[in-house]
Amino acid sequence: MAIGGRQGPYFDKKEAEHAVRFINSLKHTKGTWHGVDFDLLPWQDKIIRDVFGTMKTNGYRQYNTAYIEIPKKSGKSEIAAAVALLLTCGDNEWGAEVYGCACDRQQASIVFDVAVDMVEQCPPLKKRIKPLIATKRLVYQPLSSFYQVLSSEVASKHGYNVHGCIFDELHAQPNRKLYDVMTKGSGDARKQPLNFVITTAGTDRNSICWEVHQKAVDIIAGKKIDPTFYPVIYGAADDDDWTDEAVWKKANPSLGYTIELDRIRDAFLSARENPAEENIFRQLRLNQWVKQTVRWMPMEAWNACAFYVDADSLVGRECYGGLDLSSTTDITAFVLVFPPLDDEDKYIVLPFFWIPEDNLELRVRCDHVPYDVWEKKGFLKTTEGNVVHYGFIEAFIEELGTRYNIKEIAFDRWGAVQMSQNLEGLGFTVVPFGQGFASMSPPTKELMKLVLEKKIAHGGHPALAWMMDNVTVKTDPAGNIKPDKEKSTERIDGAVAAIMALDRALRHKSDGGGESVYNERGLLIL
Repeated sequence: MAIGGRQGPYFDKKEAEHAVRFINSLKHTKGTWHGVDFDLLPWQDKIIRDVFGTMKTNGYRQYNTAYIEIPKKSGKSEIAAAVALLLTCGDNEWGAEVYGCACDRQQASIVFDVAVDMVEQCPPLKKRIKPLIATKRLVYQPLSSFYQVLSSEVASKHGYNVHGCIFDELHAQPNRKLYDVMTKGSGDARKQPLNFVITTAGTDRNSICWEVHQKAVDIIAGKKIDPTFYPVIYGAADDDDWTDEAVWKKANPSLGYTIELDRIRDAFLSARENPAEENIFRQLRLNQWVKQTVRWMPMEAWNACAFYVDADSLVGRECYGGLDLSSTTDITAFVLVFPPLDDEDKYIVLPFFWIPEDNLELRVRCDHVPYDVWEKKGFLKTTEGNVVHYGFIEAFIEELGTRYNIKEIAFDRWGAVQMSQNLEGLGFTVVPFGQGFASMSPPTKELMKLVLEKKIAHGGHPALAWMMDNVTVKTDPAGNIKPDKEKSTERIDGAVAAIMALDRALRHKSDGGGESVYNERGLLIL
């Protein structure tokens, strides 16, 4: 049935102005923007006017889903929080249920916390909203409505009467369950529910985010029609020149407002020198869908660090160890890293590798790797039998401890528990080392920095070079990286052991005062 003679969707300027006016009455919450009136940016203003001002013939909003895909630092959290408050307090919906969703409760709380800060800076809302911080809920008392953060466990639950759902970083969702629960079958009693999805491009082309992304692309291109779906994608095309500043400007509508061009230039310069950073730059800065893994080490830079290493000259020197046992039938790696004695010195890497003697010839034939040549030249050691003899390795490390001042040995907490106890019994200080992003990202990035600056000396060890060349890295939504054993083409045990050892050396690097390099300048973000 048409209203007032209207035969199709129409634009209601009054509703659009109401939404814009509500959001512009709020204030920003972060950094130098804190306390500044919102004043929607041009791209934000268009989205808000289109979504809240486009009506069906029955007078209710046409769009039930708004999908906004945009690079990082574009003001995603701020606009998402503003929309959440608009749906909760300014949409004239009695008992509105507005939910904040993300890959986990912590991520969903980011937008919620921004909303809380906005309420604190808005006296009219502060008088009418009851914050329940412990349960992550804001209750707007005049309409008995609320904005609530949900945990990922709700993916198995139904029955939500959704008026609004703020879905942050959809690309990080591990599966489609939560998205389906919140967007399909919920809110049937609502006349104009809105799913506001805002995300950066992802890496998994089998994910729910890629599915929604493709729908948005097809609608923009005119290949599909869904009058309830509002798509916005800011990003570089796959065939765009990622080094071109004009492409950066096209992909970043908040450039010059929430992010400065110099910041993108700095990130680009790092990415241009470091293959591991290129995908991160493309994904987070240009909003391109990229592969999750990428070969990491530029081998020409690694080979340029093949400075001569004299093991005898290191006797008595302070050093730190990294131990990666891997499997009893594979390569076991133990790497020592010697911190520099002065600013002109380099970090010295001294690696040791073991493989079962009985498997040597078979591994040469199957892996097409010259383990036998390395063994004859002393770059690889064998232990008797068809599995790595851990007792032999423990004795070897004990002997190393009489030559070098091994301050600590880092080990994978899941793979070397018994050996770590044995080494502790021999008098060594052993440190469990997690293999996740939090532990691995800082030293992995630092290793790359030292290699590019030629502040590493590894003596051209061929087995270690082979392993470095095998490393691919995995990235998380925040741009942290870690070696990916599953995706790396061959063995990377030596690289992992070197990264763990370097972490301990960096944390205890002394410049007279014994301060860690991490404490001196913080964690390195490339």
